[in-house]
Amino acid sequence: MSRKICVITGTRAEYGLLRWVMQGIKDDPDLVLQVVATGTHLSPEFGLTYREIEQHGFQIDRKIEILVGADTPAAIAKSMGLGLIGFGQALSELRPDLIVVLGDRFEIFAAVAAALVARVPVAHLHGGELTEGAFDEALRHSITKMSHLHFVAAEEYRQRVIQLGEQPDRVFLVGGLGVDSIKRIHLLDRAALEASLEFSLGEKSLLITFHPATLETHAAADQMAELLASLDELHDTQLVFTLPNADTEGRVLIQMVTQFVERHANARLYVSLGQLRYLSCIAQVDGVVGNSSSGLAEVPSFKKGTVNIGDRQRGRLQAASIINCAPERGDITAALERLYSAGFQTSLRQVRNPYGEGGASEKVLRILKEHPIGHIAKKFFHDLQQPSKV
Repeated sequence: MSRKICVITGTRAEYGLLRWVMQGIKDDPDLVLQVVATGTHLSPEFGLTYREIEQHGFQIDRKIEILVGADTPAAIAKSMGLGLIGFGQALSELRPDLIVVLGDRFEIFAAVAAALVARVPVAHLHGGELTEGAFDEALRHSITKMSHLHFVAAEEYRQRVIQLGEQPDRVFLVGGLGVDSIKRIHLLDRAALEASLEFSLGEKSLLITFHPATLETHAAADQMAELLASLDELHDTQLVFTLPNADTEGRVLIQMVTQFVERHANARLYVSLGQLRYLSCIAQVDGVVGNSSSGLAEVPSFKKGTVNIGDRQRGRLQAASIINCAPERGDITAALERLYSAGFQTSLRQVRNPYGEGGASEKVLRILKEHPIGHIAKKFFHDLQQPSKV
């Protein structure tokens, strides 16, 4: 009997990491792929990115609308509630043998909570990581505790998942999934990329993505203002912006970037680049600026530098290509100067990505197919030290 595996995705970036696992499931005659799309995939404001999933040949079995048109804490909490309702109904109808989720976002937390109640085992990708500036940190560890199979990107993360009480024989070190896309996708050359973007890159070009640090109250706008003030000084640099996530205070950032781009002929904003154009941009620009996890997990594979701003990604493993700075104009400007310095550019040739060299998707697929799942819903807490008897 074929094993039904349901992959749940809520954002463009997370789908890009899941794509090759999904393709492997689809192509395997012993597996049945189910796909549930939610979150920003279904939002016109964020580019209706579910269409990219369909363009890659996947059938979406359920679309679960959860976004409510606001980004206040109350609105995010309401979206989580809508997600819990929608995922509960979808799991009841699809009846998967296993669900696959990635990361740490609030819609994925809702999906996994619904699976817990439905007694559907969960395979969680990219657990054990730290992002101390965002509430995603707590969501990620909570998802770990509700999951049954764990696929991690580094040994440090494997040890952390075990520290959370998960059984070591269910925690698999596979490497970072983002590296697989870099290896598999035929990227656009500069001319094709510029034609697709309808925007010319220059002798200097940067890719910018800045998300709210969701544990810092009312700080997002101030931090974005500091970043834009620093970028305003780069008259000789072409600037490619992508939208932030649908997080608390995200919309004010979108408004600020939109207004900046309207005033600067050397800047362009894209609702969603899609995976092909996004990775092609990394290959063609001089570096990446902002606070996206991609700057730490994927960009080092291109031997490009990342200016990582603020605390949103604090705690993640970092390559030598990462330049950390405070979300302040002077620090950002100094980091950009270092990015373009001859010594730093020369050092990039030796950079190694701590998230591996590829092959994670195949490892995940093999375990999803072969690991027994008949009785894994009932878990046992793994103590690092046996509790003393009283």
